[in-house]
Amino acid sequence: MAAASRNRARDKYSVLLPTYNERENLPLIVWLLVRSFQESGSNFEIIVIDDGSPDGTREVAEQLEKIYGSDKILLRPRAKKLGLGTAYIHGMQHATGNFIIIMDADLSHHPKFIPEFIRKQKEGNFDIVSGTRYKGNGGVYGWDLKRKIISRGANFVTQVLLRPGASDLTGSFRLYRKEVLQKLMEKCVSKGYVFQMEMIVRARQLGYTIGEVPISFVDRVYGESKLGGNEIVSFLKGLLTLFATT
Repeated sequence: MAAASRNRARDKYSVLLPTYNERENLPLIVWLLVRSFQESGSNFEIIVIDDGSPDGTREVAEQLEKIYGSDKILLRPRAKKLGLGTAYIHGMQHATGNFIIIMDADLSHHPKFIPEFIRKQKEGNFDIVSGTRYKGNGGVYGWDLKRKIISRGANFVTQVLLRPGASDLTGSFRLYRKEVLQKLMEKCVSKGYVFQMEMIVRARQLGYTIGEVPISFVDRVYGESKLGGNEIVSFLKGLLTLFATT
C-alpha cells in the first residue's frame, strides 16, 4: 500500500494542447487547467504546440510561460499547420509526465473533468481513460441538429463496423499512460478526425484497458470550428480503411 501511494505521489500529468488560432481561448483554458491541477494537488505541465497561428497565439503562449513559469507552461511551436497526430508526437517528445492528457484548446473540454479522469484511472488501473459524450450524464451543448446527427451517426456506424469497446470514438479528451500512447502512435496511420477513432480501435487490438468518464462537450466560444465537408469525407474514407485493415 505504501509503495502504491508513493507511486501516486510521483505521478505527473503532461497536457498536450495543440493550437491553431486560439489566441482568445488559450489564457482561459490554461488558467482553468492550472487551477484544476492545483486544487487536486497533482503534479503537471502544459505543453502548447502551436502550428504557426497567424493570430498571435504563440505570443500569448509566451506571455503565459512568463506568468506561470517555464516548468509549468512549455511552448513547443512548429512553423506551420502539420496535423493533429504529428502535433501529439511532437508534444510527447517534450513531455516529462508518466501520464499524458490530450484535449482541445478551444474550451469545448472543461479541465474540471481531469480530476475525475485521474480518479477513474487509479480506480481501475486503466491504460486509457476516455471522456464520453454518449454515456451517463455526458452530453453536447451548443451544436445544431446537423452536427449532432453527424457526430451520433459517425459514432453509430463506427460501433457497428469496428465494435471498439468504448462509447465515444471521435472525442479527443483522453488520459493515456505515456508508454501506451507512444505505442499507439507507432501503430496509427490516420490523420485528422479519424485519428482519435483509430487510437481506440488499436488500443482494443493491443489489449489495453479503457475506462470512461461522462463529460459535457461545449461548442467553441471563440473562433471558428475546423469541421467542414472535407473532414466528413475524409472521416468516412478513414473509417472504411480502418474497417479493411483491423
